Amino acid sequence: MNIFKTSVLTAIATVARLLSGFIVMKLVAVLSGPEGVAQLGQFMSLTALLVVFAGGGVGPGVIKYLAEFKDDDAKTANLLRSAFSFTVIASLCMCLLVLLSSNYIAVWLLGSSEFQWLIIVLAVAQIFVALHNLVIATVNGMMDVKRLAFIHVCGALAGTLLPVSLGYFYKLNGVLLAFVLAQAALLVISFSAYKRSSYFKWKNIGWRVEKTDFALLARFSLMTLTSALLAPIVQIAVRNYLAGVFSWEEVGYWQAVSKVSEAYLLFITMAISVYYLPKLSALQGKKELVREIKGAYIYLMPLVAALGVLIYLFRDLITIVLFSREFLSASYLYAPQLIGDVIKIASFIFSYMMLAKAMTKTFLLSELAFSSMYCGWVVLLTSQFGLIGAMYAFVINYVLYLFFTAFIAFWHIRKT
Repeated sequence: MNIFKTSVLTAIATVARLLSGFIVMKLVAVLSGPEGVAQLGQFMSLTALLVVFAGGGVGPGVIKYLAEFKDDDAKTANLLRSAFSFTVIASLCMCLLVLLSSNYIAVWLLGSSEFQWLIIVLAVAQIFVALHNLVIATVNGMMDVKRLAFIHVCGALAGTLLPVSLGYFYKLNGVLLAFVLAQAALLVISFSAYKRSSYFKWKNIGWRVEKTDFALLARFSLMTLTSALLAPIVQIAVRNYLAGVFSWEEVGYWQAVSKVSEAYLLFITMAISVYYLPKLSALQGKKELVREIKGAYIYLMPLVAALGVLIYLFRDLITIVLFSREFLSASYLYAPQLIGDVIKIASFIFSYMMLAKAMTKTFLLSELAFSSMYCGWVVLLTSQFGLIGAMYAFVINYVLYLFFTAFIAFWHIRKT
């Protein structure tokens, strides 16, 4: 399986996820307008944060070490049993923590304690989502891209039907509840597909608390959790800052453009995560690493640029179709966002070297530094240019990140 074939299969899964995500977003836009879209963005950020924290963030570690151990049944079994134990312990701890602070989270995130019930449901649901993520990581680590695509397509279908059904009867509350329930239901889909694979063994599911395996997984857990913690917290902080300086309506415009960007980039980021993390983890030679990076740029960068140009040319139509005419005021935000997207993917190709080669300290420091810098750029540039300054901040931050990740990648290759 090469990057081209992987891209085709992940593109199918991505189309399904995009359709699901934008049907839900369209529903919220029609039901609640820009403010509802902003609230959904807040809730999705919290969900993304809890989902990764729930499982202890061991997914990338499972993918990396399965790519290395998949021909050794004993090591594979030990790794998966340890990962299962790690995931269960982490998700139960997270459930308790969220239950105890549910009222505070509801008020801080959604502005009202009336949403506390939703946070409580999310606290329980994330246990099932954490186990689903472990299954996904296992299938990915085995490089079973066809099965992975099938799981994502079925998950997207569930993620569409539930929000549309509950949204019809219960408006925004129904959509938010359905979003949580659909995430939890993914475990049934993913485990059913995994159970039918040639590499599924019941002995790989069980309790094993072993120091060596936990230490290996903990390195990736630390990297994943840092990234997972910073990304939604930065997004929430930026939203709150922009709402304070401008208004929630304008935050809705910023959120809408960001969601369009996030959505089409799924085509690329899924291909990178599904293919490159296990591939780079397994490769050790200098020539092989350079060849994979060159291949990524040859196949992916022209595609990102072409998609960006198309979205810019049809931005008004896309905005009306995905949201409503009320969001056309966001059109001027697209150009810098799309430029930043191209630079972002260019940097991601290099940054996966840090994950694949377990450069824990370098990864953590870079995440902290560039997250802080982004917030600083937002404050500085919005004060000078208004709301579009947040898009300029996105571009500048990823230009700097591209230079940094390129340096780290070539430094590692040189010493290989």
